Amino acid sequence: MRVLVLGAGYAGLTLARDLERRLPADADLTVVNDAPHHLVQHEVHRAIRRPAVADAIRVPLDEALDRAEVVVDRVTGVDRDARTVELAEGDAIDYDYCAVCLGAETAYYGIPGLESHSVPLKRVADAKAIRDRFFDDCDEGGTVVVGGAGLSGVQVAGELAALRDEEGAHADIVLVEQLDAVAPSFDESFQRAVRDELLDRGVDIRTETTVESVTDATVATDTGDIDYDLLVWTGGIAGDEAMGGERPAVRADLRLDRRTFVVGDADRAGERLRGAPRGEDGRRKRRRAGRVRDRRRRERLRPAARPLPLRGARLDCLGRRRCGRAGRPEHLPREGREGDESHRRGGTSHLRRGDFAGGRPRRRGTARLTRR
Repeated sequence: MRVLVLGAGYAGLTLARDLERRLPADADLTVVNDAPHHLVQHEVHRAIRRPAVADAIRVPLDEALDRAEVVVDRVTGVDRDARTVELAEGDAIDYDYCAVCLGAETAYYGIPGLESHSVPLKRVADAKAIRDRFFDDCDEGGTVVVGGAGLSGVQVAGELAALRDEEGAHADIVLVEQLDAVAPSFDESFQRAVRDELLDRGVDIRTETTVESVTDATVATDTGDIDYDLLVWTGGIAGDEAMGGERPAVRADLRLDRRTFVVGDADRAGERLRGAPRGEDGRRKRRRAGRVRDRRRRERLRPAARPLPLRGARLDCLGRRRCGRAGRPEHLPREGREGDESHRRGGTSHLRRGDFAGGRPRRRGTARLTRR
């Protein structure tokens, strides 16, 4: 049996390491990746300001994997009917089971001139290109436009602002976002904190601004043109070319078919094919659903032995709990009268849920519940 894992990003590497432990010894496991290392994607923006970070965020696959065979090549196509994977340079590879973990590429949404005049941020080479062009074109008074104020856009704008300040450059940094807030997929408190930090760093934030076209010197938006020297685009994601630029919707078990799976950013797991909310309305609905889900999760994780207030309960001189008038601790033992905080607050004692079994109080020492 041959199992293929296409891509060694977060999803691919995690899956491959798990399969190394779970697959039988006679199964062949092959990982195909376009580089001999795993890239810590969420740290790539740091290489704009600190190029030395590039070495630390690339993890050699032969060190991260034990038994898997690593093929360094670019996947150009997946034929699910023939169960073969096409490679840019090597021969096609047959498979019995395949997990497509190719991640996502930058989406340009068909905006005229955008792809040809902008720099994305997906790889270390992109971070280097942004840094080089910043010093070449913007050091003495240019303008950098960062398109898209999601997490990547916010990170890029922040790194460029810090680099400008460290180097004493005189560049303007403009962050453009189509929706009405920076980091629109996060909660409002996070959005405010990010916005305040960027403003403190001197970033010009323009929300509710849609990019319509790009030339070699101007970004045309629905609120006016912006002259620029460097354009960094982080405005969205699309599927890998090997998947036809699509991020297919998969079932709950991540299957495209019986023998092919799509994992990670390469798929649209959980998104409905029809009627899925889109745009800002969809984002608000997803945030609301996320808050409800988090609240329910917290309720499930809350300890079962929560104290239950029992108004008017007190202990008699034998240590037996009795129900009477609140605020009358005369029947409490001496240590209860002197140190019991609940009675000083107004005569409220607490009985734990665990004190009941089958609807009746559980004995703990000599304490028991009595009523007058």
